Amino acid sequence: MSGSGEAEVGSRPARGGPLAGITVVELAGMGPGPHAAMLLADLGAEVLRVHRRGHAGGGAGLRGRRLVAADLKNADDLEQVRELIDRADVLIEGFRPGVTERLGLGPDECIHRNPGLIYTRVTGWGQTGPRAQQAGHDINYVGLTGLLHAMGAPDRPPAPPLNLVGDYGGGSMSAVVGVLAALVERQVSGRGQVVDVAIVNGAALLGHVMWAMRSDGRWSDQRGTNIFDGSAPFYCTYECADGGYVAVGALEPEFFTEMLRLLEIDPETLGPQRDQTGWPQMRRVLADTFRQRSRDEWSRVFADSDACVTPVLTVAEAADDAQLLARNVFVEVDGVRQPAPAPLFSRTPAPQPVPARAGALTPTSRPPSR
Repeated sequence: MSGSGEAEVGSRPARGGPLAGITVVELAGMGPGPHAAMLLADLGAEVLRVHRRGHAGGGAGLRGRRLVAADLKNADDLEQVRELIDRADVLIEGFRPGVTERLGLGPDECIHRNPGLIYTRVTGWGQTGPRAQQAGHDINYVGLTGLLHAMGAPDRPPAPPLNLVGDYGGGSMSAVVGVLAALVERQVSGRGQVVDVAIVNGAALLGHVMWAMRSDGRWSDQRGTNIFDGSAPFYCTYECADGGYVAVGALEPEFFTEMLRLLEIDPETLGPQRDQTGWPQMRRVLADTFRQRSRDEWSRVFADSDACVTPVLTVAEAADDAQLLARNVFVEVDGVRQPAPAPLFSRTPAPQPVPARAGALTPTSRPPSR
């Protein structure tokens, strides 16, 4: 393995955080695996990203790692990677099923050598099933779970939710939950295990409320007819006079009443809030009203209210929002503005994120945390 500088596993100064002392080996990939590794690094784990020479990647997405170059087809490099894994608490890999087995880094071999290892496998379709060996991306996984069909306007094709619902909500967040649960269980059993993370499983779980509402007739498969899909005039976005938008989430009657008061709309002209037959007229009235002022003017009107009306900010604007600044939601790492670690901890706060750094890591005799 190669890199710039020398360092040993476990030799770095403690950065703190609730996962301080936990070592993670990440076999470089794309999508949810790297994001999960970043979240673990944010929480204080030492993350070693093993990448092909010349394919380290970079940028803000790799913060908190040490980057280790290795040729897994080279016997010497492969053995060094095995020794890194021997001393790790967690391994994260995102290859298709069977790839790590062919490399000699499969779960049976790795856990045999390191019985306490949490071997985390992150894929789209999972390790089993007829699609297990197929390629796919976020839009495919979300589409198969029924979630994509529910997103977007009724007269338009389904709208992809960026790649947040599949890759990151269903994939990396499930991976982190799985790793943390397995680490807790290891405190009792002393044994590691395989954590099989599939985006299709995790994404489907994100839709639990939709399935619960469907079971009692409150959710329809017809897009644009459900309370959270933008069809309700009190839970959607409206264009303002300057072309900006506001987000309206006045679900509860008291919030809806407060919104109408600040908009200076007589509730009697709209009819009952939950009467869907009156929603088209209600939407027209609200749309006409919001178009009378700019986004920022409406922001000032609703700033101190419980009407649940807020501006729709761009990514650049979000970094300067007063609430997000007060919560330190964003941080600069190596001159790059990006989201800060979350959640917040009272006694073991997450360390300040640091840029990824290269190094040739030589395994030591330090055992994994138990």
